[in-house]
Amino acid sequence: MTQLQQHTDLEALATQAGRDLEDAPALDILRWAADTFGPRFCVTSSMEDAVVAHLASRVFPGVDVVFLDTGYHFPETIGTRDAVAAVMDVNVITLTPRQTVAEQDAEHGPKLHDRNPDLCCALRKVQPLEEGLKEYDAWATGLRRDESPTRANTPVVSWDNRRQKVKISPIARWTQADVDAYVAEQGVLTNPLLMDGYPSVGCAPCTRRVLEGEDARSGRWAGSNKTECGLHG
Repeated sequence: MTQLQQHTDLEALATQAGRDLEDAPALDILRWAADTFGPRFCVTSSMEDAVVAHLASRVFPGVDVVFLDTGYHFPETIGTRDAVAAVMDVNVITLTPRQTVAEQDAEHGPKLHDRNPDLCCALRKVQPLEEGLKEYDAWATGLRRDESPTRANTPVVSWDNRRQKVKISPIARWTQADVDAYVAEQGVLTNPLLMDGYPSVGCAPCTRRVLEGEDARSGRWAGSNKTECGLHG
């Protein structure tokens, strides 16, 4: 099979699965992913919480969990990653950018995240993830439709055309209440910042606490038109 044929087949597979699994429970979606892709499937996690990693570990013990260490994370986020690696049946893989923060500052000037956040995200998130996902055919995310208007139409399974991979969002249909209930029932690890006014946790320089009445992601890149880091479109 040529590379083009493989991509065509995977795209068709993703499109069909998106229809077939739209109403399926998250565990069934992840079970399909594990059965279909085996070790060429991974979970990505920002370590805001470990819900998707926990779900995946129930159907695929030892599943790869990919984490992007941008060099700008809150200490609590790194602590959550370390705790997940220590107590869950997963294989945490940490990806890092090509440049350290100091090297990036030397080339682009300090605080690139303030002056050109799109470039900073591209260098410290998008590029490392694209390189880190090369050995996989499918990746799972924790995207949910209720998080923000930009995510309202998130499919449970779709084709990631940029990376030529199957993208799986098993909890796309969950609400925050569903997440909270699962965390409580299963004792899932969560980032301590979630209880400190940060319902969405990104890099420290670009994340603030959320005010009452704001959507969960309003604390990300506050004061700018930026709403996504570029990993998801």
